[in-house]
Amino acid sequence: MAEKVTVTVLAKMKAEGNKITMLTAYDYPFARMVDECGVDMILVGDSLGMVVQGETSTLPVTMDQMVYHTTLVARAAKRAMVVGDMPFMSYQTSVKDAVKNAGRFLKEAGAAAVKLEGGAAVADRIKAISQAGIPVQAHIGLTPQSVHQMGGFKVQRQEDRLLEDARIVQEAGAFSVVLEGIPFEIAEKITKTLSISTIGIGAGVHCDGQVLVIHDALGINEGHVPKFVKKYKQIAQIAREGITEYVDEVKSQAFPTKDHSFK
Repeated sequence: MAEKVTVTVLAKMKAEGNKITMLTAYDYPFARMVDECGVDMILVGDSLGMVVQGETSTLPVTMDQMVYHTTLVARAAKRAMVVGDMPFMSYQTSVKDAVKNAGRFLKEAGAAAVKLEGGAAVADRIKAISQAGIPVQAHIGLTPQSVHQMGGFKVQRQEDRLLEDARIVQEAGAFSVVLEGIPFEIAEKITKTLSISTIGIGAGVHCDGQVLVIHDALGINEGHVPKFVKKYKQIAQIAREGITEYVDEVKSQAFPTKDHSFK
């Protein structure tokens, strides 16, 4: 079996210029496929609120829901590093809550790391969680949990603040940082400045790696998708064709046949 992806492996990949791949997954079947296809990191994102639960934002997702979905993913992943996404209000309330909830991802769900949104404002949380022996992936730029504060899903262009946030989360102990919705020129500067890996989503090709929501990348999500998404397949279309064929065959009694029946 291929080498298990750890923080040490990721650091080596950045040092050697090997690009890092990351996709979301929320259940066992998809996590198994993602892992078998060689993806380096699986993010159990709070994006499940929108792509799985049908919510309009990530804000309603709870810790218990995140632990449940992370458990399913961790059960399937043999090589990829599983990262649990800390949901809204699971770490903002206090450092104590942040460490306790981060610990649940490892202790109860089997994840290897956690991700949380924010830069300098959450540096004390990142430091405390890291000191508790839990690897932390930071997330700066467009942070969906702060969508109301930001006035919507908008590209973040304040270069000085972004560079400062990146530097601070690294100093706080983060092993990696997601850069979301950032102009590629700024993302390139951040990537060259940091010793930890940068994972881009809408941040251009110069990041150390990339992450996408699997429901977007495979065309399962038929609603609006951001500019930075590439649909590699159109699974929703294929699924609809199969479901329609099933309905037609049941109605016409073409299914089940003798081959699908018992004597």
